[in-house]
Amino acid sequence: MSHNVRRTKRILLRSGKSPYDVVPVEEALHRDVIATNSGNLIFSDAAHKILETPHTEVVSNGIKTDVNAAGRINEEYDAFVVPLANAFRPSFEPQLKRLTRLIGRLRIPVVVLGVGAQTGLNYDPARLKPMERSVRDFVSAVLDRSASIGVRGEFTEKYLKDLGFRDVEVIGCPSLFMYGEELPVRKRVPELTADSRIAINGSHDAVRKLGLDRIIRRTHARYPNLRFIGQNLSDAQQLHWRDLSHPNGKVKEMPTHPDHPMYREDKARVYIDPVTWIDDLRDFDFSFGSRIHGNIAALLAGTPATVLCSDSRTLELCRYFEIPYRTLDELPEDVDPARLYEEADFGALTGNHHQRYQRFTAFLDKNGLENTFTHGDGGAAHEKRLNSLDFPEGVRPWIDTDPASLIARFGWLHTRVSELTADNARLKRELARAKAGARGTVAAPVTTSVYRRARRVVGAPLRRALRGGPH
Repeated sequence: MSHNVRRTKRILLRSGKSPYDVVPVEEALHRDVIATNSGNLIFSDAAHKILETPHTEVVSNGIKTDVNAAGRINEEYDAFVVPLANAFRPSFEPQLKRLTRLIGRLRIPVVVLGVGAQTGLNYDPARLKPMERSVRDFVSAVLDRSASIGVRGEFTEKYLKDLGFRDVEVIGCPSLFMYGEELPVRKRVPELTADSRIAINGSHDAVRKLGLDRIIRRTHARYPNLRFIGQNLSDAQQLHWRDLSHPNGKVKEMPTHPDHPMYREDKARVYIDPVTWIDDLRDFDFSFGSRIHGNIAALLAGTPATVLCSDSRTLELCRYFEIPYRTLDELPEDVDPARLYEEADFGALTGNHHQRYQRFTAFLDKNGLENTFTHGDGGAAHEKRLNSLDFPEGVRPWIDTDPASLIARFGWLHTRVSELTADNARLKRELARAKAGARGTVAAPVTTSVYRRARRVVGAPLRRALRGGPH
């Protein structure tokens, strides 16, 4: 073999799934490939595309943090790339600690793309004080294996520098660099009318605590072509299975709840794949709401969007990328998206995008990572491969009672019961062998029936649907 042949570099990427994985809706929800929030796939898919070059293979780790896999990762990969969102928050501390333990065992470079700290709109880091040790340990472990750490915006930069770290760079989020230097967002209509297609998004907290429910209700009354786009796993489970077992199932003001009028009118969606999410949003006139990646998906589609910020994680990204935003605490309850659309100016977002892109790619270069726009085909092969695949459409409300709407659901349930039956038989054989070899040691019998195990997999939603029928 010629010594001039260049070896392919292998990158392990922290992500729920590869952008090329076509997963049926039922399986996607069962495996939670969106890692509880489909917004995660927007920035992980972007990172996958950006890092994939003729000399670089990118492999998804399935979002798992297996500390015991460190040896295998060291042997099989040349770098571990970690796109993160608001990882510096108390509820994520256990996962952050596991990630730190894994990184501590790695001998390969570890590069973090766009981590953020989460606090209020006032940027007060007091709520992060109890987890300061965990943040220090994580950042130290990363910086021992990289030239710098990439953060989402101004607040996280100051937070880490106040902790004593210097090699901190603001790079935003890789999601907005999915198409490289291109970000052609423009207003396609002079103003919004009652016939305009509008997308609205929001979290359960924004609906339950911050008054977003009233904004959704008024907008729904004014605009017949409104669509709500949820992002949580529980949103998707409510749409597909009518599953209300999660605590979010108590929030009836959420359009993904079966009791909400937008559910009954088929005006709610959750997307398992960013490619279908972005494609669908190309046909909309405007997007707004409290979900940062829900609105970034719209911007990537070229559709104008305004973010309704409620905390530092959304605010610092909007400020860095110069995305039009309003803060929810100062927004009047009778806000009209037509007014938001009229006031939104996208000149700075698009005009300064090239400068931010250059900063992002320079960060990659400093950390030894090539990108498809400088070192590859600009993502052409990636897009061609995506276009050849048949991804499921967005998850929509279960309001049909015809047999066709039940085929996929019952087919998947049948397969799961068959798998559980096989697993049960295998466990019984293993138990029998264990008993035979124990020589007097009494083993606990297998008491869980296939039926009960299937019930745990399926949960309560199907039983409720079959009792009352979709309506």
